[in-house]
Amino acid sequence: MNAHIDTRQTIVRLLSAMGSAKEVQQYLRRFSQLDARRFAVVKVGGAVLRDDLGELASSLTFLQRVGLTPIVVHGAGPQLDDELVKAGIEKRTVNGLRVTPPEALGIVRRVFHQQNLRLVDALHAMDTRASSVVSGVFAADWLDRENYGLVGRVAGVELAPIDASLRSGSIPIIASLGETEQGQILNINADFAANELVRALQPYKIVFLTGTGGLLDGDGKVIDSINLSSEYEYLMAQPWVGGGMRLKLEQIADLLGDLPLTSSVSITRPAELARELFTHKGSGTLVRRGEKVLRFDSWEGVDRNRMRALIESSFAPRRLVADYFERTRPHRVYVSENYRAAMILTMEDGLPYLDKFAVLDEAQGEGLGRAVWQVMRADTTQLFWRSRLGNPVNAFYHEQSDGCFKTERFRVFWYGLDEGFETIARCVGHCTQRQATLLDAPA
Repeated sequence: MNAHIDTRQTIVRLLSAMGSAKEVQQYLRRFSQLDARRFAVVKVGGAVLRDDLGELASSLTFLQRVGLTPIVVHGAGPQLDDELVKAGIEKRTVNGLRVTPPEALGIVRRVFHQQNLRLVDALHAMDTRASSVVSGVFAADWLDRENYGLVGRVAGVELAPIDASLRSGSIPIIASLGETEQGQILNINADFAANELVRALQPYKIVFLTGTGGLLDGDGKVIDSINLSSEYEYLMAQPWVGGGMRLKLEQIADLLGDLPLTSSVSITRPAELARELFTHKGSGTLVRRGEKVLRFDSWEGVDRNRMRALIESSFAPRRLVADYFERTRPHRVYVSENYRAAMILTMEDGLPYLDKFAVLDEAQGEGLGRAVWQVMRADTTQLFWRSRLGNPVNAFYHEQSDGCFKTERFRVFWYGLDEGFETIARCVGHCTQRQATLLDAPA
């Protein structure tokens, strides 16, 4: 038992090098409270098994060392392509799906078994408990026998083999093969298999491991987070969202629509899995169903009790002054529909000022605060604000600002201020003299 505790503490220290210890402990606590089968489903493509097996095994080992057991489902597309070429069987696809003729089924079974055992063996080599599950999970029907041959769609998910693995603390490694009621084995697209497994398990996290490390924007950069409630229509209208990304976004939106609001999809590289799961910044693309962002031009319509609770929770143990809503005249208020993130702007000397930016502890790392920020930014061409020295959000503020000035107690940030130094000096002066509306808790 002591060895397990020592190992867990060592891993926590390693994780803390990626993000703050507070972040790491927050995620560990959140994940550890989940039922084992509700933690995460990890979908692994055949290309990852081919190119990143060592990194994949290391990341999965990392999770087991801190007491978390993911459920892994994998494909084997590139390996199957190679073996079919060797056998002289031409690859055919219909609507992007592989056709599996009868003469290919034996190869399909052999390749899936081989790739499944490669991952299991790689995990065992790292003293990580893992179970090979190549059948018995996916009940299948024929997808379209005439057009696709021996290809199936998932008709049901049997959780008993998964539960048996989890009870023993072993990572289940599941191949995307299905069986009909008559015992006929069918090839199932790994993405479709993973999606149906997710619907059956309702996990907190769904992880797609890829070589690109996330969804890419028009400049080829990884999009760090997507709030579908506020960004889906905008993204789908962008010319750089091609067919593959469009299909992936549609599938993710459809999948998250069937899951609890707390569930999310992460797309990242195998080597970055721990960073994606245990830090607010993450490493790939985090997609959530998210919440709509509401906008108000005054306190009218704002639930002040919920707003106070949100602010005080976000800035605990500091408390909001009793007359905050009476003394503060908002220019604009942005708040997520469930009051989990909010921004309050006032107008100071003709310039918008960010008075409060609050995100609930439980919502940090979801991308919800960034989603509210993006809605605000679309409305607001100029802004200045202050933040305490040492505030962990300052790294995000630096990303979003055009400049920063450090005073004795605060950092003053701004963007869009092109009027010259006099304007910036006026903003710094205002921030230095501005009366506090958050009170420190009594000692």
